[in-house]
Formats: sequence, structure tokens, C-alpha cells
Amino acid sequence: MAYVDWRMTGKHLVYCNCAFGCPCDFNAPPTHGTCEGMDAFEIDEGYFGEVRLDGLRWATTFHWPGPVHLGNGTAQAIIDERASEPQREALLKILSGEEQEPTTMFNIYGSTIEKEYDPLFLPIEFEFDLDKRRARVAIPGVAETSTEPIRNPVTGAEHRARVLLPEGFEYREAEMASGSAKGTGEIKLDWTGRHSSLSYITLTPYGLA
Repeated sequence: MAYVDWRMTGKHLVYCNCAFGCPCDFNAPPTHGTCEGMDAFEIDEGYFGEVRLDGLRWATTFHWPGPVHLGNGTAQAIIDERASEPQREALLKILSGEEQEPTTMFNIYGSTIEKEYDPLFLPIEFEFDLDKRRARVAIPGVAETSTEPIRNPVTGAEHRARVLLPEGFEYREAEMASGSAKGTGEIKLDWTGRHSSLSYITLTPYGLA
């Protein structure tokens, strides 16, 4: 099938309420039964057809009552307020799983969502340092998150861990970290010291490049 030619290369930041490492990446059930989280992305270079997406940001908040693959999830997309109308339309098509193979990240997650709240167009503060495992996202009225290194519980020393997923649909390699999130929008988030990951990825209609 032919799709609109699109591509996004940039920084991907993930938070969820599970233990470090995210059980989903190991085909295991969520740590606390339910799954909730947020991801955010800053596009270094990107386009959707003739529409350039360079420098824009987006985020999504999620909640599932059980393991993701069982569905019944809720989600909300947040698009950078700086995006023009054509850029907003392009990003919403990508995030909704349109114009891409069913094996892509957005299509896979989209198939598990039962309810989508209306998208929001807001400023998205985004800080990201892969090597230091430090990051931050702030979206007014929706969520504020932070990422820091996992620490040894005895010495307090920074602990470094990477996960490799040769056949992953979300990333191939990511830095694991400790994340905190406070969500005050339609989807509530509230935790500290849970899973966070940082990665540089390139997404296309056919999955990870």
C-alpha cells in the first residue's frame, strides 16, 4: 500500500507507572496491574509530504485498565502550539496511526485505544540529555515530568542501564532512567521513581528506520 511520505527524527522520552525497565518491553504484565503514562517527542528533522515538521514537539498521555494488549485504553494528544494548521493536521494523522503500516508504534498503540480526548494545542517545554539521563517536560494544565539517573539504593551512585530491542517497534536502544510524573489533565498521573526511557529514533510509515 502507498502512504504519504513522512519521517520524524528526534528525541523520544517515555514515562510510565511501572518499575524501571517497563515490563511491556519484556512481554510481562504491568507492575501495578494498570498501565498509565506519557511520551513526548522533539522533532529535529521531519516532514509529512510537503509539510515540514522541524523543531516541533508533541506528547501523548495514556491510561489502560490492565495490560496494554488487552485494550480499553484512553489517550490524549498534545500538539505544539507553534504548529501551523497544516502541521497540526499532519502530526495528528501520524499520531492516530494513519498513513502507516499496522506494525508501527502509533498504529499498534492506537489499536488498543477505546476513547480519545480532543487534542490540545499548547506550549510544550522539553529538555533532554541522553548521556546524563536527565529530561523534563512541562505542559500547562496537563502534565509535568522529570527524568534523572537510576541510583544505587545503598551508595546513591548513578546506575546506568540500556535496553536493546533488535525487533522493537518503539526503539532499538534506549537509556533507562527514573521518572516522576504529575498529570492534572483528562488523564491523571502521579508517581515518582518509576520507569522512564530516553532514545533518539527515526519514525517512518514503515516503522523505525
